[in-house]
Amino acid sequence: MKDLIAKINAEIEAFKVDADLQAEKGNKAAGTRARKATLELTKLMKEFRKVSLEESKK
Repeated sequence: MKDLIAKINAEIEAFKVDADLQAEKGNKAAGTRARKATLELTKLMKEFRKVSLEESKK
């Protein structure tokens, strides 16, 4: 579970960097990377929910 949380935090940081680049400098490539990061975050959050529910049942 700690590994999953680390992956989520890394993806959030990547999103922040790319989203800021797009917002501040109009960097279109950074916008694409930020959108890709949101898709990956969605997958990771679903996995976290699944793992969390399994842990709470123990």
